Amino acid sequence: MNFWEEFTDEHKAGIKRAIEVAEMNTSGEIRVHLENSCKTDLFDRAADIFAKLEMHKTKLRNGILFYVAVNDRKFAIIGDVGINQKVPTGFWDETKEAVLNYFRMNQIPEGLMEGIRMAGEQLKEQFPYEMGDVDELTNEISYGSREDEI
Repeated sequence: MNFWEEFTDEHKAGIKRAIEVAEMNTSGEIRVHLENSCKTDLFDRAADIFAKLEMHKTKLRNGILFYVAVNDRKFAIIGDVGINQKVPTGFWDETKEAVLNYFRMNQIPEGLMEGIRMAGEQLKEQFPYEMGDVDELTNEISYGSREDEI
């Protein structure tokens, strides 16, 4: 089975909507990056994407990246320093495990949406929306290189 087939237009729209909903009550920023494979260390690759997407440039350093190498079935969550200083111990592990539970059932888009919801709750608590907040990063899904795109 080609796992890219999991990402229908409806799923992509659902992921984008999950990001929009999660960000409605927070100044935090969430991005999702998908690619076919991760040929290097998973965390290093996710950190490279985090930097490439300039997620470290948010005002409060409260960006979160959900990185998925779909065909390799690899997944990482990266939070910037601002959010990492505030989330409870074990939060990232709990979120990752919740997402992976969906992945194990081949429900990758649904898993991402659940992880985004959980991250949004923490962002809301730690970085509540303030009047005049600007959406600093796009809510669009980003993709790997041309040969990796859906």
